[in-house]
Amino acid sequence: MKVIVLGSGIVGTASAWFLRKAGHQVTVLERQPGAAMETSFANGGQISVSHAEPWANPGTLLKIVKWLGREDAPLLLRLRWDRQQWAWCLRFLRECTAGRVADNIRQIVAIAEYSRQTLHAVRAETGISYDALQRGILHFYTDEREFRKSLHAAALMRELGCPRNSLDADGVVSVEPALRHLRHKIVGGDFTATDESGDVHQFSTALAARAAAAGVDFRFNTTVTRLLAEGGGTCARIKGVEIIDAQGRHELLCADAYVVAAGSFSAPLLKPLGIALPIYPGKGYSATYRIVDGNAAPTVSLTDDGCKLVFSRLGNRLRVAGTCELNGYTRELNDTRCDAITRRVRELFPDACDYDNPVYWSGLRPLTPSNVPYIGKTKFGNLFLNTGHGTLGWTMGCGSGRAIADIVSGRRPEVDFVFTGMPRVSPARRIQTSMARTS
Repeated sequence: MKVIVLGSGIVGTASAWFLRKAGHQVTVLERQPGAAMETSFANGGQISVSHAEPWANPGTLLKIVKWLGREDAPLLLRLRWDRQQWAWCLRFLRECTAGRVADNIRQIVAIAEYSRQTLHAVRAETGISYDALQRGILHFYTDEREFRKSLHAAALMRELGCPRNSLDADGVVSVEPALRHLRHKIVGGDFTATDESGDVHQFSTALAARAAAAGVDFRFNTTVTRLLAEGGGTCARIKGVEIIDAQGRHELLCADAYVVAAGSFSAPLLKPLGIALPIYPGKGYSATYRIVDGNAAPTVSLTDDGCKLVFSRLGNRLRVAGTCELNGYTRELNDTRCDAITRRVRELFPDACDYDNPVYWSGLRPLTPSNVPYIGKTKFGNLFLNTGHGTLGWTMGCGSGRAIADIVSGRRPEVDFVFTGMPRVSPARRIQTSMARTS
C-alpha cells in the first residue's frame, strides 16, 4: 500500500521505518526542515518504563492547588477562555480515581516495555549511535511523605514485571556518587537498572536517514492544511491530504492509508473530521549544559522528585528537563522557569557544568488526560492514529511505530494494550496467537 505519515518526530519516524519494513510505499509530511525538530528535539532523554505513573492521580490534585500562583511550579495551569483546555481538565479529573490510575499504569507499562525491547532491536539492526547509556534510572526523594507513597508505586511496577527497586539514602548515593554532598537531604529513592537514556534527536534523525535510504520519501517544509473525507458510515474514508509544499504550492496527495503522528497538533487537524481527541499541549522545558568536570556530573540518569526534573548525560552534555505548563500552543520561554532549572542543577552539581551558557528549549508534549496514547484505528477505514504520548514519546516511540505498522498491515500487535478503535484481546488469547505465529 501507499501510506502517508503526518509528522516526523520519534513517533512518526518510527512509524515510517516499520511501515517501510512491512513493504509499504511511505511518504512522510513534515512542516519543519528536518526530522525531530519539535517535541523530539531536546527532551529529557530518558527511556523510562519504571516511572509510568500518569499525571492524573489523587495526589496531583492537591499539588496543583498548592502550586497555584507559583510561576516556577512544576505543573503550571494557566486557565484560558479555551473550550479545549476546560474539556481536557474535566477529563483529567475523571482519570484521578484509584481504579483509573491503576489501569492507566498497566497500559503505559505494557506499551513502554514493548517499545524498549523494540528500540534494542532497531539499535542492533542499524547500529545507530545516539549517546545512549544503559545505566538505569535513579529516582531520588527529599520529602519523606512522597518517598513513602513511591513504595506502593514501586511495588506495582515489580508486579507488572518492571524491576523498580526501592533504596534508602545510602543506597541512592551508592548508585550515583555525584549526589553524595546531598546525602543529608535525601530520604530514599528507587532504581531501575533496565531503564536507559539517550539523545532522541540524534536517534530520530539517524533513523530517518536510514528510512530514506530504504525508500521512504520525507517531504520537509511541507504544511498539512486539511484531510479530505469521502463516503459515510462504515464506508467513510480519507481521499487525500491538502498540503502547501516547500515552494508554497498547494497540492493534494492521495494514498491508501494515512497515519496521524502530529503530536499536539493532531487534535486540531482531526477536529473538522468529527474526531474529538482530548489532547492538550503541555509545554515542557529543558536546559542543556556543557560538562566541565566529568567526575562531578552524574553518570546515571536521574529523576528529582521534589522539582519534577530529569537529568541525562549525553556525551559531554548534561540535559535537564521537566515542568509542565498548560497554556495553549505557545512555546515562548519563561525566564523564571528557566532560571529555576539552572538554580536546581547548580545546587545539586555545583562544579559539574558551565552554568553561564545554558541552552534553553521548550516543546509541546501531546498530553492525554490519562497519559495513555492513542494508537490504532478511527471511524475512517484508512485513517490511523499514533499520537498523544505526552511526556513518554521517547519511551514509547519505537514500540508505537512498530504497533501501528502492524495495524495498518492488518495484523494485531503482540502487546497487551488497548488499541484505539480495536477490541481488546485477553492475554491468554494473545499468547496462543503468538505461539501460532512462531510455529
